[in-house]
Amino acid sequence: MQGVIKAYDPASGDGVIMCDSDLADYELAPGALDGSIFRMLRQGQRVLFEVDGGGRATKLRLGSERDMETPAH
Repeated sequence: MQGVIKAYDPASGDGVIMCDSDLADYELAPGALDGSIFRMLRQGQRVLFEVDGGGRATKLRLGSERDMETPAH
């Protein structure tokens, strides 16, 4: 999935991603940045992510430009 960082608190690691395809909000799972190049996130930053079994965003990563195209609506 791809989306945009809606909010992120670097002190607590809490954050929210708004998904491009359905505009749903996904809270960041604990450890969502583990293993990624990200140490911090900024509002408006575009990311690729997966959703865990609890419905939270995890495995954040950057994609290629092709991956980051605007999805068809």
